[in-house]
Amino acid sequence: MSFQRPTGAVPRRLCAGWQWVIAIAFGGSLSSAAVPTYELLGHEAPDFALHAVAGGNVRLSEHRGDVVVLSFWGSRCSPCRAQLAALDKSLATYRSAGLQVYGINVDDNQARALAFAHGQSVAFALLLDPEKNVSRSYQVDNLPMTVLIDRSGLVRHVMRDFGDKAQELYLQQLRALLNE
Repeated sequence: MSFQRPTGAVPRRLCAGWQWVIAIAFGGSLSSAAVPTYELLGHEAPDFALHAVAGGNVRLSEHRGDVVVLSFWGSRCSPCRAQLAALDKSLATYRSAGLQVYGINVDDNQARALAFAHGQSVAFALLLDPEKNVSRSYQVDNLPMTVLIDRSGLVRHVMRDFGDKAQELYLQQLRALLNE
């Protein structure tokens, strides 16, 4: 599991409780060399428009005012399948509170990506990024990778793994953003 501290011009409210969160997430220790820097934390999320596997185009900026979760996935990533199912459950629970979830594909083989997407039973849009422009702008370096964006459009959290501990931390972060 990877969790990053915001850098740059970050509102003070983002930094409250960081030592506690890091201690829980990493068992009390954190080596800055072990966790790659995620430069988008605390900055405006890069806007994009991508085509959904089922439906039309999705533009991120049209969801300002909602908490948005972006999940980057690949068809050969077995944890991605489990993460998409978990994200679907969180969407069912928190949609009425202003949650939007999007899965963004990073496959080179679009036929395999489409086959994988059609095999998923999720209530959120699975988006195709065939040129990988969005993946590059979000600095995707591991799958699955989840980015949490607050209601004002700032990147607040990134998770570069999926498992029980990561899911627990994700839900804590998500609830905090929805309550702001």
